[in-house]
Amino acid sequence: MWLASNHKFLFSFFIHQPFIMKKNFIWLLSLLLSCINNNPSKTQLSEIKSHQAKTPESVSEDSPDCDPEKWKHVYDPDRLQVLDKCKIVTGVIMERNADPDGDEHMLLKLDKGQNHLLKKKNKNKKDGCLVIEAVCVNNITRKRAMGICNGYANNVWLPKVGDHVKVTGSYVLDSNNGWTEIHPISKIEKMK
Repeated sequence: MWLASNHKFLFSFFIHQPFIMKKNFIWLLSLLLSCINNNPSKTQLSEIKSHQAKTPESVSEDSPDCDPEKWKHVYDPDRLQVLDKCKIVTGVIMERNADPDGDEHMLLKLDKGQNHLLKKKNKNKKDGCLVIEAVCVNNITRKRAMGICNGYANNVWLPKVGDHVKVTGSYVLDSNNGWTEIHPISKIEKMK
């Protein structure tokens, strides 16, 4: 009975997963078997809801952590493949510079346990750092980007080189360059 009444929820949950890894397959199999017996445990139900809350597809566009309005001011957004709509990372700012498209381009040396977020190009071309970009914080000098920031003032706090920070924003693959980024940044906070 439980499976019959909740099949739409289960279908929408699993259809929106970008992939199911081996460990998730085993968990899924045990969940489905218990559902067939109409007997899912409360733990399994809470695991579904907690796992769903962490998936990129389920992050609400009105999430207090990520600001979807910033996407309206991203220069050439088609080059950015969204891997996670709202991601939080931590690390140390290693470099900062103004891009001609008005963005502040920074390199973030990730704290331990986050290196899986880096691609080979991050390691080879960005000294093992994650690229992070705050949109519309500098003067635009690239002609094709003119107008992207009209009427918009980005008030994100910008750290100094050497600051240990927590960065929130969209985790993307820059298909033009082959490295991963947080772009656009929604929030940066200095850590102690």
